[in-house]
Amino acid sequence: MNYSIYAESTPNPEVMKFVANRMLVDKSIEITKAEQAQDISIAKALFNFPFVKSLYLSSNFISIAKTENVQWDNIAMQLRIFIADHLNEEGLKNYTEHISEEEIITTEVKVEATTEKIDFTDKEKAIIDLLNEYIKPAVEADGGAITFHSYKGDVVTVNLKGACSGCPSSTSTLKGGIESLLNQKIDPNIVVRANEE
Repeated sequence: MNYSIYAESTPNPEVMKFVANRMLVDKSIEITKAEQAQDISIAKALFNFPFVKSLYLSSNFISIAKTENVQWDNIAMQLRIFIADHLNEEGLKNYTEHISEEEIITTEVKVEATTEKIDFTDKEKAIIDLLNEYIKPAVEADGGAITFHSYKGDVVTVNLKGACSGCPSSTSTLKGGIESLLNQKIDPNIVVRANEE
């Protein structure tokens, strides 16, 4: 069975999600420059387009951030066909099977607390569990990702990737969605911020 791809808009007008009918990767990875693509052939190929700004690959989709000088109406179909053709030429494969979690950390430059070998407090574990259960699936449906970064004082800091990074509605997601959930379930004084590093 061949790959088929459909394009889906995201809340971020600069990012479109290209969804495959099969799994593409077993690890999520954000790639902001062609040099970070390592041996991920589809990522390398997509960075040959001058309007591709960054990529986020997760399970069965690729979120593509475009440059501001081009409109999706002019490139979405071209990208959809290109991705399908590329995947079908290479056949079924896991594009990240050769990449370790450590390589993903160094590729992304930003080291996430969730990938370090550290002991979380009970409160941090509860925050991570809520993010994974309630927030992560909704964010992934929009072509993005959210991970726990830190908890200091009453401030929870999260990493935003893919369509979430730079999204105009990310502030309302942070405040209206995540912060209110954590206020109800964990502590009414919690404030949620995006990691700006």
